[in-house]
Amino acid sequence: MAAKLKVTLVRSKIGRPEKHRRVLQSLGLTKLNRTKIFNDTPQIRGMIIKIHHLLKVEKCV
Repeated sequence: MAAKLKVTLVRSKIGRPEKHRRVLQSLGLTKLNRTKIFNDTPQIRGMIIKIHHLLKVEKCV
């Protein structure tokens, strides 16, 4: 069974560069305090690293 990551948007995208907004859109995080669960893959990890200052990331069990 693959590991899961619980990702929550905790800071606004207002005033952020366009690249950051695109990453948020591709992750499906459009509003504050929205949470999505993703498989722990290198692609998802890379997106999270780009915008880690806007997110709260937890491991799911």
